[in-house]
Amino acid sequence: MSLRVLQFGASGQLARELTRQAQGCDLALTVLSRGEADLSDPRAAAAAVEAHRPDLVINAAAYTAVDRAETEAELAQAVNADAPGAMAQACDHVGAALVHISTDYVFAGDKGAPYLEGDATGPLNVYGASKLAGEAAVLSACARACVIRTSWVVSAHGQNFVKTMRRLAAGEAPVRVVDDQFGRPTAAADLAGFILTAAPRWAAAQAGDPVFGLLHFANGGETTWRGLAQAVFDLSLGAGARAAEPIPTSAFPRPAARPARGTLDTARLTEVFGVTPRPWREALADIIAELSAEEVHA
Repeated sequence: MSLRVLQFGASGQLARELTRQAQGCDLALTVLSRGEADLSDPRAAAAAVEAHRPDLVINAAAYTAVDRAETEAELAQAVNADAPGAMAQACDHVGAALVHISTDYVFAGDKGAPYLEGDATGPLNVYGASKLAGEAAVLSACARACVIRTSWVVSAHGQNFVKTMRRLAAGEAPVRVVDDQFGRPTAAADLAGFILTAAPRWAAAQAGDPVFGLLHFANGGETTWRGLAQAVFDLSLGAGARAAEPIPTSAFPRPAARPARGTLDTARLTEVFGVTPRPWREALADIIAELSAEEVHA
């Protein structure tokens, strides 16, 4: 019998990759869109788990409008904390394992070195605080839950930094990108592949197994937003690519503060799962190739 997996979220970058890659896996995946389970109502999340009674739940849905969250704190709290907490309680009740996606924004970014799972948190904005509250709610309600923190997610889907930089690379106007925020880009395809490969292990593991708890996943290497933009330029246009101009964060004020260095350490991922994510530049090259192929096809 195929593993029964219930996925919250249908349109995000990770959700799309999970849906696409699941077609080649031995599992029965049910994907719930916002219309089918609106996480602004925590009761809807719990009811969906109770109704489907899966072996594993993957929560790939979230409120991710970082700046808007500063004025929509209640909604961010409901979607990112209250709903995952209700989801976790329902998972514990029906005996399902839970994989919940979180973020590097739970950290202040002032450690001076990559963050381990057990390091002190200190979110700088409402979004990060809501995600941190979600982590606590999930881990306290379900003993068989894994909270995966990730960072700077990119893909060939939807609206994201890579697609924006690729569009700007072809223009003539100067492109100025923040060069004093550091992190590890993460290909949605790589994270989705890991989750689907590990799914049977989570579903079979008992409470207390090291596969549960906090876990960091990000592609290898550290860069800045400007470094990522330049890589997009180079991979898209080759030797003739122009340079992205570096600017400090102070020159690009936003409603929500960002961590200066939210780089995630992934040693526990390697220790527990035997997985070492590939370098981010290699993953980015695959994304650019996919976008190029789509443009040719179009």
